[in-house]
Amino acid sequence: MEFWQIFGIAGLVALILEIVIPSAFFLNFAVAGFLTTIVSIWVCSMQALIIVFVVLSMLSIIFIRPLLLKSRQADKKSEEIENMYIGKTAKVVEPVTKSSGTVTIFEERWDARLNSEDDEEIPAGSEVKIVKSESLLLYVEKI
Repeated sequence: MEFWQIFGIAGLVALILEIVIPSAFFLNFAVAGFLTTIVSIWVCSMQALIIVFVVLSMLSIIFIRPLLLKSRQADKKSEEIENMYIGKTAKVVEPVTKSSGTVTIFEERWDARLNSEDDEEIPAGSEVKIVKSESLLLYVEKI
């Protein structure tokens, strides 16, 4: 078996492990395995390739893993907003249209927009139902 095949298989196994056990950990070894596979085209020493694999794994853990974890936390926060606000009732503070508006829910002010295609404005003081969110923007419907 060639050296490039060994590291290619190692990268593939690590990638499969990351798919089965999503932890943002095995992906670092997959990246290192695939990059070492490329390096093995020019380097023919197994000891040198092992060192390259270890160094690339460490660099990947140091630099890529924090980015993956940060991305995962942003996704969880988005999910929390979905679960916490969607389907709840909010009070209109500033009239809500397709392009502007503000609502309050849980004593927090949020930018809001009409979810429906109607051009009608929801006046201040009305109650609305939150139907979806995009980042920091809530889409509402009149109750």
